[in-house]
Amino acid sequence: MRYIVIGAGAVGGTIGARLHQGGHDVLLVARGAHYEALKRDGLRLITPESTETLDIPAADGPVPAREDDVLILATKSQDTVSALAGWPSDLPVACAQNGVANERMVLRRFDRVYGICVWLPAQHLEPGVVAAYGHPYSGLLHVGRYPQGVDDLAERIAGDLGKHGLVGLTQTDVMRWKHGKLLSNLGNAVEALVGHAPGREKVVEAARAEARALLDRAGITYSTPEEEASLRGNQVDVRHIEGIVRGGGSSWQSLARGSGSIEADYLNGEIVLLGRLHGVPTPVNEVLRREANTFAQEKRPPGSMPLETLQALIDGRCAA
Repeated sequence: MRYIVIGAGAVGGTIGARLHQGGHDVLLVARGAHYEALKRDGLRLITPESTETLDIPAADGPVPAREDDVLILATKSQDTVSALAGWPSDLPVACAQNGVANERMVLRRFDRVYGICVWLPAQHLEPGVVAAYGHPYSGLLHVGRYPQGVDDLAERIAGDLGKHGLVGLTQTDVMRWKHGKLLSNLGNAVEALVGHAPGREKVVEAARAEARALLDRAGITYSTPEEEASLRGNQVDVRHIEGIVRGGGSSWQSLARGSGSIEADYLNGEIVLLGRLHGVPTPVNEVLRREANTFAQEKRPPGSMPLETLQALIDGRCAA
Protein backbone atom coordinates (compact mmCIF):
# COMPACT_ATOMS: atom_id res chain seq x y z
CA MET A 1 0.00 0.00 0.00
CA ARG A 2 1.25 3.49 -0.87
CA TYR A 3 0.45 6.50 1.29
CA ILE A 4 0.16 9.76 -0.63
CA VAL A 5 0.38 12.63 1.84
CA ILE A 6 -1.24 15.71 0.31
CA GLY A 7 0.03 18.76 2.19
CA ALA A 8 3.45 17.78 3.53
CA GLY A 9 3.72 20.64 6.04
CA ALA A 10 4.04 20.35 9.82
CA VAL A 11 1.47 17.59 10.30
CA GLY A 12 1.64 15.96 6.88
CA GLY A 13 5.42 16.05 6.76
CA THR A 14 5.70 14.40 10.17
CA ILE A 15 3.14 11.72 9.29
CA GLY A 16 4.84 11.02 5.96
CA ALA A 17 8.27 10.87 7.58
CA ARG A 18 7.16 8.47 10.29
CA LEU A 19 5.37 6.21 7.79
CA HIS A 20 8.52 6.19 5.64
CA GLN A 21 10.64 5.33 8.66
CA GLY A 22 8.22 2.51 9.42
CA GLY A 23 9.01 0.95 6.05
CA HIS A 24 5.98 2.11 4.09
CA ASP A 25 5.82 3.40 0.53
CA VAL A 26 5.19 7.16 0.80
CA LEU A 27 4.76 10.04 -1.63
CA LEU A 28 4.77 13.61 -0.32
CA VAL A 29 2.74 16.23 -2.19
CA ALA A 30 3.69 19.87 -1.65
CA ARG A 31 3.82 23.17 -3.53
CA GLY A 32 6.27 25.89 -4.44
CA ALA A 33 9.56 26.24 -2.60
CA HIS A 34 8.68 23.45 -0.18
CA TYR A 35 8.18 21.01 -3.05
CA GLU A 36 11.43 22.12 -4.69
CA ALA A 37 13.35 21.60 -1.44
CA LEU A 38 11.80 18.16 -0.89
CA LYS A 39 12.61 17.11 -4.43
CA ARG A 40 16.16 18.46 -4.30
CA ASP A 41 17.27 17.71 -0.74
CA GLY A 42 14.70 15.40 0.85
CA LEU A 43 12.71 16.07 4.02
CA ARG A 44 14.64 17.22 7.05
CA LEU A 45 12.82 15.99 10.15
CA ILE A 46 13.97 17.52 13.43
CA THR A 47 12.81 16.05 16.75
CA PRO A 48 13.93 16.44 20.36
CA GLU A 49 16.08 13.32 19.87
CA SER A 50 17.54 13.65 16.39
CA THR A 51 17.80 15.35 13.02
CA GLU A 52 17.38 13.19 9.93
CA THR A 53 17.19 13.90 6.22
CA LEU A 54 14.83 11.45 4.56
CA ASP A 55 14.83 10.71 0.84
CA ILE A 56 11.07 10.49 0.30
CA PRO A 57 9.61 10.86 -3.22
CA ALA A 58 7.78 14.16 -3.74
CA ALA A 59 5.33 15.58 -6.27
CA ASP A 60 3.62 18.93 -6.74
CA GLY A 61 0.25 17.57 -7.79
CA PRO A 62 -1.65 14.43 -8.87
CA VAL A 63 0.36 11.49 -10.18
CA PRO A 64 -0.84 8.29 -11.87
CA ALA A 65 -2.74 6.39 -9.20
CA ARG A 66 -2.31 2.78 -8.11
CA GLU A 67 -5.03 0.49 -6.82
CA ASP A 68 -3.37 0.34 -3.40
CA ASP A 69 -3.05 4.11 -2.91
CA VAL A 70 -4.43 5.81 0.19
CA LEU A 71 -4.64 9.61 0.23
CA ILE A 72 -3.83 11.28 3.53
CA LEU A 73 -5.08 14.85 3.31
CA ALA A 74 -3.14 17.17 5.62
CA THR A 75 -3.76 20.58 4.07
CA LYS A 76 -5.56 23.43 5.81
CA SER A 77 -9.33 23.14 5.46
CA GLN A 78 -9.61 26.09 3.08
CA ASP A 79 -7.47 24.11 0.60
CA THR A 80 -9.32 20.80 0.83
CA VAL A 81 -11.32 20.98 -2.39
CA SER A 82 -8.50 22.31 -4.57
CA ALA A 83 -5.95 19.88 -3.10
CA LEU A 84 -8.05 16.87 -4.13
CA ALA A 85 -8.72 18.09 -7.66
CA GLY A 86 -7.33 15.62 -10.16
CA TRP A 87 -7.16 12.63 -7.84
CA PRO A 88 -9.37 9.62 -8.71
CA SER A 89 -12.56 9.53 -6.64
CA ASP A 90 -12.32 5.77 -6.08
CA LEU A 91 -9.29 6.20 -3.80
CA PRO A 92 -9.80 6.26 -0.02
CA VAL A 93 -9.14 9.61 1.65
CA ALA A 94 -8.13 10.05 5.30
CA CYS A 95 -8.52 13.64 6.55
CA ALA A 96 -5.67 14.40 8.99
CA GLN A 97 -6.93 17.95 9.49
CA ASN A 98 -8.30 20.26 12.14
CA GLY A 99 -11.97 21.14 12.06
CA VAL A 100 -15.00 18.97 11.35
CA ALA A 101 -16.07 20.10 7.87
CA ASN A 102 -13.47 18.34 5.73
CA GLU A 103 -14.86 14.82 5.82
CA ARG A 104 -18.28 16.02 4.67
CA MET A 105 -16.73 18.08 1.86
CA VAL A 106 -14.65 15.13 0.70
CA LEU A 107 -17.57 12.69 0.87
CA ARG A 108 -19.34 14.63 -1.89
CA ARG A 109 -16.79 13.26 -4.34
CA PHE A 110 -15.01 10.33 -2.67
CA ASP A 111 -16.85 7.22 -1.53
CA ARG A 112 -14.44 6.06 1.19
CA VAL A 113 -13.62 8.79 3.69
CA TYR A 114 -11.87 8.51 7.04
CA GLY A 115 -11.38 11.01 9.82
CA ILE A 116 -8.08 11.34 11.64
CA CYS A 117 -8.05 13.32 14.87
CA VAL A 118 -4.55 14.74 15.10
CA TRP A 119 -2.62 15.47 18.28
CA LEU A 120 0.78 16.33 16.82
CA PRO A 121 2.77 19.42 17.93
CA ALA A 122 4.93 20.38 14.96
CA GLN A 123 6.18 23.39 13.03
CA HIS A 124 6.92 24.09 9.38
CA LEU A 125 8.37 27.51 8.58
CA GLU A 126 11.31 26.68 6.29
CA PRO A 127 11.06 24.85 2.93
CA GLY A 128 12.04 21.23 3.26
CA VAL A 129 12.13 21.29 7.07
CA VAL A 130 9.66 20.04 9.68
CA ALA A 131 10.20 20.20 13.45
CA ALA A 132 8.16 17.71 15.52
CA TYR A 133 8.18 18.47 19.25
CA GLY A 134 6.35 15.44 20.64
CA HIS A 135 8.19 12.98 22.92
CA PRO A 136 8.50 10.01 23.12
CA TYR A 137 6.07 9.88 20.19
CA SER A 138 5.65 12.67 17.67
CA GLY A 139 1.87 12.42 17.72
CA LEU A 140 -1.24 10.46 18.59
CA LEU A 141 -3.73 9.89 15.77
CA HIS A 142 -7.30 8.56 16.07
CA VAL A 143 -8.60 6.91 12.88
CA GLY A 144 -12.20 6.06 12.03
CA ARG A 145 -14.50 5.69 9.04
CA TYR A 146 -16.67 8.72 8.32
CA PRO A 147 -19.35 9.32 9.47
CA GLN A 148 -18.74 6.53 11.98
CA GLY A 149 -17.39 3.05 12.44
CA VAL A 150 -14.14 1.18 11.95
CA ASP A 151 -13.38 -1.09 9.01
CA ASP A 152 -10.36 -3.11 7.88
CA LEU A 153 -8.70 -0.14 6.20
CA ALA A 154 -9.09 2.05 9.28
CA GLU A 155 -7.45 -0.69 11.33
CA ARG A 156 -4.60 -0.98 8.84
CA ILE A 157 -4.01 2.79 8.67
CA ALA A 158 -3.90 3.04 12.46
CA GLY A 159 -1.56 0.07 12.65
CA ASP A 160 0.78 1.49 10.01
CA LEU A 161 0.85 4.88 11.72
CA GLY A 162 1.84 3.20 14.96
CA LYS A 163 4.84 1.33 13.58
CA HIS A 164 7.36 4.14 14.05
CA GLY A 165 7.27 7.37 16.03
CA LEU A 166 3.48 7.77 16.23
CA VAL A 167 0.61 6.29 18.21
CA GLY A 168 -2.24 5.10 16.00
CA LEU A 169 -5.67 4.26 17.44
CA THR A 170 -9.03 3.40 15.94
CA GLN A 171 -12.21 5.12 17.11
CA THR A 172 -15.73 4.16 16.05
CA ASP A 173 -16.83 7.72 16.89
CA VAL A 174 -13.86 9.62 15.47
CA MET A 175 -15.93 12.78 14.85
CA ARG A 176 -16.68 13.01 18.56
CA TRP A 177 -12.94 13.29 19.13
CA LYS A 178 -12.59 15.76 16.28
CA HIS A 179 -15.29 17.97 17.83
CA GLY A 180 -13.33 17.87 21.07
CA LYS A 181 -10.21 18.89 19.16
CA LEU A 182 -12.21 21.68 17.50
CA LEU A 183 -12.91 23.16 20.92
CA SER A 184 -9.20 23.23 21.72
CA ASN A 185 -8.40 24.74 18.31
CA LEU A 186 -10.68 27.74 18.92
CA GLY A 187 -7.72 29.31 20.70
CA ASN A 188 -5.58 29.16 17.55
CA ALA A 189 -6.90 32.50 16.31
CA VAL A 190 -6.22 34.13 19.70
CA GLU A 191 -2.60 32.97 19.61
CA ALA A 192 -2.24 34.12 16.00
CA LEU A 193 -3.59 37.58 16.82
CA VAL A 194 -2.08 38.39 20.23
CA GLY A 195 0.65 35.79 20.64
CA HIS A 196 1.23 34.64 24.20
CA ALA A 197 0.02 37.85 25.82
CA PRO A 198 -0.75 37.42 29.54
CA GLY A 199 -4.49 37.17 30.05
CA ARG A 200 -5.31 35.74 26.63
CA GLU A 201 -6.72 32.62 28.32
CA LYS A 202 -9.84 34.62 29.22
CA VAL A 203 -10.64 35.14 25.54
CA VAL A 204 -9.88 31.52 24.69
CA GLU A 205 -12.21 30.24 27.41
CA ALA A 206 -14.96 32.64 26.30
CA ALA A 207 -14.72 31.24 22.75
CA ARG A 208 -14.86 27.67 24.03
CA ALA A 209 -17.76 28.32 26.41
CA GLU A 210 -19.72 29.86 23.53
CA ALA A 211 -18.96 26.78 21.44
CA ARG A 212 -19.79 24.20 24.11
CA ALA A 213 -23.20 25.78 24.65
CA LEU A 214 -23.94 25.56 20.94
CA LEU A 215 -22.71 21.97 20.55
CA ASP A 216 -24.86 20.96 23.51
CA ARG A 217 -27.88 22.75 22.02
CA ALA A 218 -27.32 21.03 18.67
CA GLY A 219 -26.92 17.61 20.30
CA ILE A 220 -23.35 17.22 19.01
CA THR A 221 -21.17 15.14 21.30
CA TYR A 222 -17.51 15.93 21.91
CA SER A 223 -14.61 14.50 23.87
CA THR A 224 -13.54 16.30 27.02
CA PRO A 225 -10.08 17.59 27.95
CA GLU A 226 -10.03 15.04 30.78
CA GLU A 227 -10.65 12.16 28.38
CA GLU A 228 -7.99 13.45 26.04
CA ALA A 229 -5.41 13.89 28.81
CA SER A 230 -6.13 10.41 30.16
CA LEU A 231 -5.74 8.80 26.74
CA ARG A 232 -2.64 10.75 25.76
CA GLY A 233 -0.86 10.49 29.11
CA ASN A 234 2.82 11.27 28.61
CA GLN A 235 3.00 9.75 25.15
CA VAL A 236 3.21 13.10 23.30
CA ASP A 237 4.87 15.53 25.68
CA VAL A 238 6.12 18.75 24.10
CA ARG A 239 9.90 18.97 24.38
CA HIS A 240 12.36 21.74 23.49
CA ILE A 241 14.40 21.32 20.30
CA GLU A 242 17.87 22.82 20.50
CA GLY A 243 18.28 25.78 18.16
CA ILE A 244 14.62 26.03 17.13
CA VAL A 245 12.16 28.42 18.74
CA ARG A 246 8.60 27.10 18.81
CA GLY A 247 6.59 30.12 17.77
CA GLY A 248 3.03 28.87 17.83
CA GLY A 249 0.41 26.53 16.43
CA SER A 250 -0.89 26.07 12.91
CA SER A 251 -2.70 29.43 12.61
CA TRP A 252 0.29 31.31 14.03
CA GLN A 253 2.48 29.53 11.46
CA SER A 254 0.15 30.50 8.60
CA LEU A 255 0.68 34.17 9.50
CA ALA A 256 4.42 33.69 10.06
CA ARG A 257 4.77 32.21 6.57
CA GLY A 258 2.69 35.01 5.06
CA SER A 259 0.57 32.43 3.26
CA GLY A 260 -2.31 34.86 2.72
CA SER A 261 -4.93 32.54 4.21
CA ILE A 262 -5.78 31.03 7.57
CA GLU A 263 -8.04 28.25 8.82
CA ALA A 264 -10.29 30.40 11.03
CA ASP A 265 -13.38 29.96 8.81
CA TYR A 266 -13.30 26.25 9.63
CA LEU A 267 -12.47 26.57 13.33
CA ASN A 268 -14.10 29.65 14.88
CA GLY A 269 -16.21 29.91 11.73
CA GLU A 270 -17.63 26.43 12.38
CA ILE A 271 -19.12 27.79 15.61
CA VAL A 272 -20.37 30.91 13.83
CA LEU A 273 -22.09 28.70 11.26
CA LEU A 274 -23.68 26.54 13.93
CA GLY A 275 -24.88 29.64 15.75
CA ARG A 276 -26.53 30.99 12.62
CA LEU A 277 -28.22 27.66 11.98
CA HIS A 278 -29.69 27.71 15.49
CA GLY A 279 -30.34 31.44 15.76
CA VAL A 280 -27.77 31.94 18.54
CA PRO A 281 -25.29 34.87 18.47
CA THR A 282 -21.61 33.92 18.60
CA PRO A 283 -19.84 37.28 19.09
CA VAL A 284 -16.55 35.94 20.44
CA ASN A 285 -15.93 33.43 17.67
CA GLU A 286 -17.20 35.84 15.01
CA VAL A 287 -14.64 38.48 16.02
CA LEU A 288 -11.85 35.89 16.12
CA ARG A 289 -12.84 34.53 12.70
CA ARG A 290 -13.05 38.00 11.15
CA GLU A 291 -9.84 39.40 12.63
CA ALA A 292 -7.77 36.30 11.88
CA ASN A 293 -8.85 36.45 8.23
CA THR A 294 -7.99 40.15 8.07
CA PHE A 295 -4.53 39.47 9.48
CA ALA A 296 -3.95 36.71 6.92
CA GLN A 297 -5.21 38.71 3.94
CA GLU A 298 -3.15 41.76 4.90
CA LYS A 299 -0.14 39.56 5.80
CA ARG A 300 0.25 41.06 9.23
CA PRO A 301 2.79 39.40 11.54
CA PRO A 302 1.47 36.99 14.17
CA GLY A 303 1.00 38.33 17.68
CA SER A 304 0.92 41.97 16.59
CA MET A 305 -2.54 42.89 17.95
CA PRO A 306 -2.63 44.13 21.56
CA LEU A 307 -4.84 41.96 23.75
CA GLU A 308 -6.71 45.09 24.85
CA THR A 309 -7.66 45.78 21.23
CA LEU A 310 -8.98 42.28 20.72
CA GLN A 311 -10.96 42.39 23.96
CA ALA A 312 -12.47 45.76 22.99
CA LEU A 313 -13.56 44.36 19.63
CA ILE A 314 -15.23 41.40 21.36
CA ASP A 315 -16.90 43.63 23.96
CA GLY A 316 -18.22 45.86 21.18
CA ARG A 317 -19.62 42.88 19.29
CA CYS A 318 -21.24 41.50 22.43
CA ALA A 319 -22.91 44.85 23.11
CA ALA A 320 -24.19 45.28 19.56
